[in-house]
Amino acid sequence: MSKEVRVRFAPSPTGHLHIGGARSALFNYLFARSQGGKFIIRIEDTDQSRNVEDATEKLMDSMKWLGIDWDESVDIGGPYGPYRSMERLELYKKYIQQLLDEGKAYYDYMTEEELQKEREEQLSRGEAPKYSGRDRDLTEEQRKAYEAKGIKPVVRFRVPEGEQVLIEDAVRGEVNFETEDIGDFVIARKDGIPTYNFAVVVDDHLMKISHVIRGEEHLSNAPRQALVFEAFGWEKPMFAHASLILNPDRQKMSKRDESIIQFVEQYKELGYLPEAIVNFLALLGWSPVGEEEIFSLEELESQFSLGRVSKAPAVFDTDKLAWMNNQYVKEADIERLTKLALPHFQKEGKLPSELSDEQYEWAKKLVALYQEQMHYAAEITELTELFFKKEISYNEETKEVLEGEQVPEVLEQFSKELDALESFEPDEIKAATKATQKATGQKGKKLFMPIRVAVTGQTHGPELPHAISLLGKDVVQTRLQQAKNQ
Repeated sequence: MSKEVRVRFAPSPTGHLHIGGARSALFNYLFARSQGGKFIIRIEDTDQSRNVEDATEKLMDSMKWLGIDWDESVDIGGPYGPYRSMERLELYKKYIQQLLDEGKAYYDYMTEEELQKEREEQLSRGEAPKYSGRDRDLTEEQRKAYEAKGIKPVVRFRVPEGEQVLIEDAVRGEVNFETEDIGDFVIARKDGIPTYNFAVVVDDHLMKISHVIRGEEHLSNAPRQALVFEAFGWEKPMFAHASLILNPDRQKMSKRDESIIQFVEQYKELGYLPEAIVNFLALLGWSPVGEEEIFSLEELESQFSLGRVSKAPAVFDTDKLAWMNNQYVKEADIERLTKLALPHFQKEGKLPSELSDEQYEWAKKLVALYQEQMHYAAEITELTELFFKKEISYNEETKEVLEGEQVPEVLEQFSKELDALESFEPDEIKAATKATQKATGQKGKKLFMPIRVAVTGQTHGPELPHAISLLGKDVVQTRLQQAKNQ
């Protein structure tokens, strides 16, 4: 093994970047950067039936959006390429043949029907299904007989009997597996294409991968991969299996789970900020020193260590993610937030697809009005609904406010003060409110609440002078008149 830290993220191109995969990529990236090592992206595309067109580009675009970069991959190359499994088939064939020649692998001619029958019989006896080893020791004659029938074989790895496989894991310590529980596993399919558990070992060895950092769901692959390393006499990398990610109900998360938004691209579309997603994912199974929860990517790079990665399950707390994103939204540049919010206004037809400078400035002020409240950009349409309504509807609470005996006088006077304004800016509106207070003698809730309810239909909301300014004089006067007529 090279002394240099070299880690890899090796997704299959089967769709968008899942949050579990994003966490694995992030942990690998952070470890590499914290150790001055290299981070490699390798595309494991040997399962051709599951591959999705453009998935590789989408995966990498999502990682770029998160701010994760890499040192070697399919796009920029590197000294150990190619970095796509299907472009490495000749390499794999050489090593598969080596195991066959050494008797560490063998051809298996069992059909799918025979394998299925074998599994069913094992299950009926209460046994865990595994390959029986029927073709482990075929003679040359038996092999030729199968081939004469046109049966194409798979290649199986010959798992040593009665041994233990020891996995050194940086998170879990020593983990032992019994070879009796593993069974001879397929390393090459009938078409000659290697399986994941074989290809990944060859690639990790040839690319000098020092650490394999991934989720706990891959722990069951580790003994098979370790056996292949040992069969070639290669040094194993250090494994590190991070905790499972549970859903908010503390159940194991599946891709069909609708309680969580599961793909990075969806968060991007909703207007989450990538630095918040990174911060949140880093804390899913890793704990920093101290109580601080908000970290930049650079701070994470300097603090990350495998020693603080937990084996206890991590709960994907959607409320915590919304809170964390809100912390970043509050500090974000208003131009950036406006650009994130505009597509959501436009999608719902609240703003045109092409905005004039005046319309853009109005939208920017509207977003700024709700910046403190907004958890992510898509929320802006619901938060700002009152700015796009023709008429206000009142509920029981707001009707009660408008029934106050002072309300007609307050609304009438405020309407007069607004009518006299030359400029409809927040400072002028504040002055009109003070003039209304002076003229009516009303103050506090008795002054402000009727105005807020009449103009917005709400008892709580953004800073009132700014909201009134953005609504515009005509809309506000219409709503004041409507409220007086209640």
